[in-house]
Amino acid sequence: PCPLWTVFIIMTFGSAEVCFDELGCFADLPPWGGTPQRPAAVLPWRPEEIGTRFLLFTPMNRYYQEIDTDQSVAISNYSGKRKTRFIIPGYLKNGDEDWPQEMCKVMLKWQNVNCIAVEWKKGVAAPYAQAANNARVVAARVASMITVLCSSDTFLPSFNPSDLFLFSGLDPIEPYFQDTDASVSLDTSDAAFVDVIHTDALPFNSKLGLGMTQSVGHIDFYPNGGELMPGCSANKGKPTDLDAFWEGTKKFDACNHVQAYKYYSESMIKSQGFLGFPCSDKDSFAAGKCFPCADNTCPLMGYNSDRFPMTDGISKTKYFLNTGSSTPFGRNYKVMVTLEGPSWSNLGVMHVALAGAADSTQEHKLHTYEKMIDAEVDVGEVTEVKFRWNNHIINILKPKYGASKVELQRGKDKKMYQIHRSDVIVKVVLLILYIEYCHRMH
Repeated sequence: PCPLWTVFIIMTFGSAEVCFDELGCFADLPPWGGTPQRPAAVLPWRPEEIGTRFLLFTPMNRYYQEIDTDQSVAISNYSGKRKTRFIIPGYLKNGDEDWPQEMCKVMLKWQNVNCIAVEWKKGVAAPYAQAANNARVVAARVASMITVLCSSDTFLPSFNPSDLFLFSGLDPIEPYFQDTDASVSLDTSDAAFVDVIHTDALPFNSKLGLGMTQSVGHIDFYPNGGELMPGCSANKGKPTDLDAFWEGTKKFDACNHVQAYKYYSESMIKSQGFLGFPCSDKDSFAAGKCFPCADNTCPLMGYNSDRFPMTDGISKTKYFLNTGSSTPFGRNYKVMVTLEGPSWSNLGVMHVALAGAADSTQEHKLHTYEKMIDAEVDVGEVTEVKFRWNNHIINILKPKYGASKVELQRGKDKKMYQIHRSDVIVKVVLLILYIEYCHRMH
């Protein structure tokens, strides 16, 4: 068959360039190659070798319709009267290649949109430098499709560029994104609103982190500190294994990396579970220094992040939050518990359960008097706080432990719940009985 693209390869001393019809030309010169961050000078593959596909999901079709920049759009269920979402993936985990399609399906449960999952499985199954350059052609193909949809003289005159939404899962390896050149690094000039979820930001050279630490978007979120996600282990391997991971010749557990799109997908359903707290660093957040929300305003990570008002359109800080190790990831209720008691009472482990309008409870083990805890279920207004002390030190005197006050503070709006000494007496009696029982068990 005839080739789909006319290819011109231009060679000059020390450099090369390849051109593909209306997609334009792609060179291997800096900043795309020959730099400390991108030492390999690599030209992208031909578009047909990369195999970019546009898979359209709409409320009218449960299974995707494949469209392209030709007239296939005209005979599809695409409508210029609906907003359009592009989901552009990066691939790193075998068996997880179809997550953009799943995200489209979730999105369509909640919104009347055109959702286009962009697929380029063939182009990413290559050494990393090659895959990174292939992504340039994928981006050009997406731009070409957007041009078709935005063209005023096409059959889609009602399309508005401001309705465009692109979720990109392209994998930014940290050394590649330490470039200050805006033409190769993600920054706020790439879209009207760029929000970033950091989940794999450990150093690449020493810890094989495949993410990035620096803030690059209009707003940046760091769930669980942005480095190691609950339910995931630390990345294993060496930097020299990177090409083998990308080609699929060596196994790599991409758990930390892929959590970002999983959090995003869930945020479409349970947005309140992903409240981000402004904080200077992960250690300060873990210590509770950035709790509760300042001025009762905190952004929501994920699908609703663009609703957060920012000065000059760009956030000046980072946002931190905790998640669970499995679905549901979101932590809907964040409180701080303060107990007052004898100084030696920290020899045990305290279990706290919250109950509220949703009639749900969640236990948390605490080793200190003051601690931030995350509730897995949104209990609404707190109606009851239960706690018990599991002492693990045998004491023949059987000392009685108690609490003079319990305070709960809700993170999103600073609302306080207080249980004073007179309200705690009955609970303290029950607590004492439980502790004495534990002593007898010893």
